[in-house]
Amino acid sequence: MSRSLKKGPFIDPALQKKVGAMTAARERKVIKTWARRSMIPPEFVGTTIAVHNGKNFIPVYITENMVGHKLGEFAPTRTFRKHGAVGKEEDKKKKTETVTAPGAAAAAPAAAAPAADAAKKA
Repeated sequence: MSRSLKKGPFIDPALQKKVGAMTAARERKVIKTWARRSMIPPEFVGTTIAVHNGKNFIPVYITENMVGHKLGEFAPTRTFRKHGAVGKEEDKKKKTETVTAPGAAAAAPAAAAPAADAAKKA
């Protein structure tokens, strides 16, 4: 559910103060913050904010397209490994190897036998 228009966007006051001081001094430093819920106002454009993802800080360069979104959207908290259970693909490979290996081993000696007989006759 979105925030009420009557209240306006939430911007962490400490973060807004730091960005304001930095733009007034024309500095280009990275600001660390834990305020993932803060909305990005137009004043933040051009600054780099390091957003905490629960483990470490992810540097996010603010552009015009990010205005109106929240800081937490640009610092993912979960790392995607792959779909499915871990090791399922390996189990499938093992099953196919065991199914094809005995059949292939039985067919190989049968094909080699006529060749061996032909070699003995010659």
